[in-house]
Amino acid sequence: MQNETPIPLVSIIIPLFNAESYVDKAIECVLNQTYQNIEILVVNDGSTDNSLTVAKQFESNQVKIFDQSNKGASAARNFGFLKSKGQFIKFFDADDLMNLEMIEEQVKMALKHPNAIISAKWGRFFNNDISTFKIKNTETNHDLMPIDWICEAWKNAKPMHQCGIFLLPRQIIEIAGIWDESLSLNDDMEFFTKNILASQGVFFCKKGILYYRSGLGNSNLSSSTNIKAIESHFKSIDKSTNYLLEKKKDSYTLKLIADIWQKFVYDAYQFHKDLALIGEDKVIQYGGSELRIHGGRRLLIFTKLFGWKLALKIDYLIKTKIKL
Repeated sequence: MQNETPIPLVSIIIPLFNAESYVDKAIECVLNQTYQNIEILVVNDGSTDNSLTVAKQFESNQVKIFDQSNKGASAARNFGFLKSKGQFIKFFDADDLMNLEMIEEQVKMALKHPNAIISAKWGRFFNNDISTFKIKNTETNHDLMPIDWICEAWKNAKPMHQCGIFLLPRQIIEIAGIWDESLSLNDDMEFFTKNILASQGVFFCKKGILYYRSGLGNSNLSSSTNIKAIESHFKSIDKSTNYLLEKKKDSYTLKLIADIWQKFVYDAYQFHKDLALIGEDKVIQYGGSELRIHGGRRLLIFTKLFGWKLALKIDYLIKTKIKL
């Protein structure tokens, strides 16, 4: 009699920082999965609210709670990965949710496609109201080779890599590398770019759904005046685009990269002019960009009248005055 194929362990790693109102729901949706051979590793990253207390209510042999001083989400994820034992890894944010079949369906696909990464659907819900949830239709919602996935995800200079949609084989992370702890903003772009490029493809699981909680505060570069955050974003783009250029360097890829740098220039110019100027040089280096600035009607009118640099300055001054 042949031995049955062992059921692989899946490690769900949850970095936790000031999410006392949401982390219980995140842990519960993992515990209630139809796939039960899981371990949950919650890494509290120096929360100043009651997040750790809430998480500890779930502590068990299956749910491991760790506590560290504040080092950032990347460091928390790395700590969790080093403590994990799973054949497959999912990085899951403490304020997100997933459908109850997600892990089971992704594992089924992962076993059919060794050395591949499994993705899933995702969408946003607002004001803690799951009834507002809407699936986001993206160009990556189908099976793709690694380079093709990256290129599709980077279209229109809006790369977004939702951590929770991916199920990663442990061996890919061990080859490609863990999270870069020097990054804060946009750390997911760097991590998933290098890991996807180290895989044999990204296979899309139609039955997996990530519910992305929105409206909790904006961490986008365009809303951040934090110099370190802008520097992190710059570094992440620089590393990620170089990873892709090592694999492919045709005119289409260069245009994608030029557009990403142009978007960075628009976002950073008002707050970190030195890096924005370096970004402008990179736009030229990669062949130029026709990407137009995005914003409200007022900003677009100012751009037509004065050019985008002066328009950004005027728009920022008006916004600042309104806040005051």
